[in-house]
Amino acid sequence: MPRQITAFSNPLVKRIRGLRDKRHRREEGLFLAEGLRILTEAREAGILPQFVFYAVDSARHPLITALVDATEANGGEAIETDADILSKLSGKDNPGSVVGVYAELLTPLDQLDRTSAGLWLVAERLRDPGNLGTILRTADAVGAGGLILIDDCVDPFSVEAVRASMGALFTVPIARATWAAFLPWLRGGPGQLVALSLDTDVDYQTPRYEAPTFLLTGNEAQGLPPAYAAECDVRVKMPMLGKADSLNAAVATAVMAYEVLNQRRLA
Repeated sequence: MPRQITAFSNPLVKRIRGLRDKRHRREEGLFLAEGLRILTEAREAGILPQFVFYAVDSARHPLITALVDATEANGGEAIETDADILSKLSGKDNPGSVVGVYAELLTPLDQLDRTSAGLWLVAERLRDPGNLGTILRTADAVGAGGLILIDDCVDPFSVEAVRASMGALFTVPIARATWAAFLPWLRGGPGQLVALSLDTDVDYQTPRYEAPTFLLTGNEAQGLPPAYAAECDVRVKMPMLGKADSLNAAVATAVMAYEVLNQRRLA
């Protein structure tokens, strides 16, 4: 049976609000997701929150009801509250009707099955949560096996990254690794490492990509370190016909991912 919380001073509200801070997320192993669409997609993927907060005036919405019932049946807790509390939790002036609290969804690198998909996305020192969320959406769209975050990437469980992923966070496996750990793992089995780079003359449509393809995107401002780029099997770039010298990292990743996908479809 859902309980009601309407006081800002409630200890649970203070605890959950703290998850907007990276340090608290790491300590708790939990993160926030907001919005009925994202939480419904998580439920349909079989992932349920430990806590679900929802607005009183939306209690009769059938998707809210389904989410509350599934959460409670799974041992989680449903909490009926108001828009002010939801705003405090999410940090938005106009919050959605529901906020969920989930356990972090990380897959150890050595538990990834590289043979399960022909394409994997790899991001190195990505700093923008919007870019990370968009890359997750791209991974979902092209059927990638997962996203591997290299070195000091932005937290995929920040409120901004979760929001930008539009639910893909719940459908795309995510792993974290250092470059020193990733490279031996990659070379321990099949896999072509393809880098997006400005330091090459190879057009992105020229190579024939081999499965599984690991598509590597570097830091938005600095690109890949030269030592990392040197370890790649192929480095490619896209034609830039205007004055800009490069595309946004998430956009470039999407273009490349669809090139790999289209080569497989045509084959």
